[in-house]
Amino acid sequence: MSRLDSFIRRVTAQRDCLNRAAELVRDLPGPALELGLGNGRTFDHLRSLMPERDIFVFDKQVRAHPDCIPDPEFMILGDFRETLPVMLARLPEPAVLAHCDIGTGDKAQSLALAEALTVSLPALLGPGAVIVSDQPFTVAKWEALELPGGVQPGRYYMYRQK
Repeated sequence: MSRLDSFIRRVTAQRDCLNRAAELVRDLPGPALELGLGNGRTFDHLRSLMPERDIFVFDKQVRAHPDCIPDPEFMILGDFRETLPVMLARLPEPAVLAHCDIGTGDKAQSLALAEALTVSLPALLGPGAVIVSDQPFTVAKWEALELPGGVQPGRYYMYRQK
């Protein structure tokens, strides 16, 4: 498979999973979390899916398209392992959705980051919250969700917090 085809499959899976997650949490209160702003594409998609929700965005630096940058009060800069724990005191209520686009290009490093997030991320989420991720997680209080049709297992992951 070409790199272009792989990219198309990845972003299609990402979009389809985010669309499904937004449906699943439609009636639940709470903000959304976007871990990894990148170019801002998924943040832009999330705000179009959930215009009434606050979306807190985390990244080490802002490199997104100017139209895809959250307002400063919703942009949290720094390492996820340091910024997520302090959000417990800052979030107005538990989050209902977390999108984790945390892949670094180095599989071992990406898996280690996902493992590190299992310490703080669940505490930020309420019951029924949906987690959409480019990396697998092992969290006792998360159950794996069925992926939307057309999304290949291992391409993207979805979980619900019990």
